[in-house]
Amino acid sequence: MLKTFPKGGVHPEENKLSAGNGIKKMPLPKQVIVPVSQHIGAPAQAVVKRGDKVKTGTLIAKAGGFVSSNAHSPVSGKVKKIDNMMDAAGFKKPCIIIDTEEDEWEEGIDTSNDLIKDINATSDEIRNKIADAGIVGLGGATFPTHVKLSIPDGKSIDHIIINGAECEPYLTSDHRVMLEKGHQILIGTQLLMKATGVSKAIIGIENNKRDAIEFLTNIAKEYDGIHIQPLKVQYPQGGEKQLIKALLNREVPSGGLPLDIGCVVQNVGTTVAVYEAVQKNKPLIERVVCVTGKSVKEPCNLVARIGTPLSELIEEVGGLPEDTGKVISGGPMMGKAVSTTDIPVTKGTSGITIFNKIESKRGVATNCIRCARCLSVCPVGLEPYHLKNISENEDWEMLEQEHVMDCIECGSCSYTCPANVPLLDYVRLGKANVSQIIRSRKK
Repeated sequence: MLKTFPKGGVHPEENKLSAGNGIKKMPLPKQVIVPVSQHIGAPAQAVVKRGDKVKTGTLIAKAGGFVSSNAHSPVSGKVKKIDNMMDAAGFKKPCIIIDTEEDEWEEGIDTSNDLIKDINATSDEIRNKIADAGIVGLGGATFPTHVKLSIPDGKSIDHIIINGAECEPYLTSDHRVMLEKGHQILIGTQLLMKATGVSKAIIGIENNKRDAIEFLTNIAKEYDGIHIQPLKVQYPQGGEKQLIKALLNREVPSGGLPLDIGCVVQNVGTTVAVYEAVQKNKPLIERVVCVTGKSVKEPCNLVARIGTPLSELIEEVGGLPEDTGKVISGGPMMGKAVSTTDIPVTKGTSGITIFNKIESKRGVATNCIRCARCLSVCPVGLEPYHLKNISENEDWEMLEQEHVMDCIECGSCSYTCPANVPLLDYVRLGKANVSQIIRSRKK
């Protein structure tokens, strides 16, 4: 039986154009731009300086606290400079620029394709290795993984949930990872189970990836306690709260976290990174990026080193199409348009979606017709148009009272609005202001 969340959701046209194409390895870039901070939490601090020689896997930025993450050099070479460079959001952030030389890895990193099934590390060692490797959520949230696995006193969990839904239209990187790194996902899941002391894990996969469901179901017989659960194709099935509701029928409370109801959720790509960190001593220095679009010559999934400019990935799939109207970092529902393709791949870059001029053109916003579609599709049960009005009036106190922080920014409201009202834009604006107020209050 296909499971799903009960409230809201939409079903955009899927356009999984690159699903049938295997993962390709990108050539080494001549230069990488590595943001010092690629995570939610305290900024990391650079531990290298201009002129320093680094190897692939060398620590170049150290976590600035517990809720923070290390960064490692994705290439061998010389640090050219540390400078403020533009990120996907259009802000200038501190980055370490490295000129690439011959690929030489740090000693102790296993670069072979050998599969290591035996788990010898203790739960503390697993968490420490994950922290040292700089692993964050690769689904886009970029929350430091070791923090999620550190269960506070008074809390307990009984399930690990692995997110293989990949509900974003167009994106297929997780799909290909499940097909090509299945055993690594399952061993990584066992590592997560050991780190948190649980005996049950569920891998949720949307039913439009039947080959991945079949493959993982067959090999999961070799691994105790791991169940593969097909899910209904319904966006945003991959949302953390929606996935938990679908798989365990548990509701994350407003302002709460999954561990409040006994579970931890990790993305399939993150799970592979956990395997590589613990079993191979490999830090997070590369990831799979889906580069796709209807006008793209060869939509595909590329393994790219962190810091590689987006422009080089686009060239690898045939270059920027002539009719390009918009380049999106991520998928079309939750991704954000970028103003330049010179920005780097980061740990949270799951895809690059290229829209043609027709697709990228927004409809003209007209008056709300009170159809209530935005209410019916909101998977959190909010009132998007009401939140939009409050945000427009800059009443941040009321916006907080109306639970704007529960919004997962899935974009279902804007997608379904017949009046083309940019609901999500206003909600994001409101969330940013309310977040700032909450942080100030805590200080």
